[in-house]
Amino acid sequence: MDFRSSKSADTITGPRSEDVLPHTAAAAVKVVIVGGFGVGKTTMVGSVSEIRPLTTEETMTQAGIGVDDNYGSESKTATTVAMDFGRISISEELVLYLFGTPGQERFWFLWNGLFEGALGAVVLIDTRRLEVSFDVIGRLEERGVPFVIAVNDFPDAPRHPVETLRRALDLGPGVPIMACDARRRESSRDVLMTLMRYLHSLTVARV
Repeated sequence: MDFRSSKSADTITGPRSEDVLPHTAAAAVKVVIVGGFGVGKTTMVGSVSEIRPLTTEETMTQAGIGVDDNYGSESKTATTVAMDFGRISISEELVLYLFGTPGQERFWFLWNGLFEGALGAVVLIDTRRLEVSFDVIGRLEERGVPFVIAVNDFPDAPRHPVETLRRALDLGPGVPIMACDARRRESSRDVLMTLMRYLHSLTVARV
């Protein structure tokens, strides 16, 4: 068979034009977006990525009943089983590669590889289930990965003053805490810009 003649017209021969890295990019930074199950990590990556995001969502089945804690997210029908991936250009020279981690505890063994080489992290939290953030923050602190806290805006979630959240999460005074709406590109971008400024301030403080 002559494979050359059987090639279809829609054969993909390379990356889409919109996925090509800008030629002006001089530096790339890896950022991880972490949090418990159902806090909005996949939503944030999808809302802010300038390329079509890669997702590894699978339909939730009865096999997860009694294993996965989906309290507060009972209507959720799919879950990330490996990672989410996206990209955003902060400036003409700086590009962020975004890696969203799986939220279910049984997939946390994948976090080790996702954290490798990460310059910083965004911890998404849901104030209805604040306790699921404790282990997430502990893992980042153990690895020495700087992070900011983004409080995702769920309609029925209680709202607390920043200092109340800081005490509840046992955070130092320097860790930024901000509200966000992971569905909105502008809001998600603001969170990433806050992380970049925080990382810069830590670098300056070390000099």
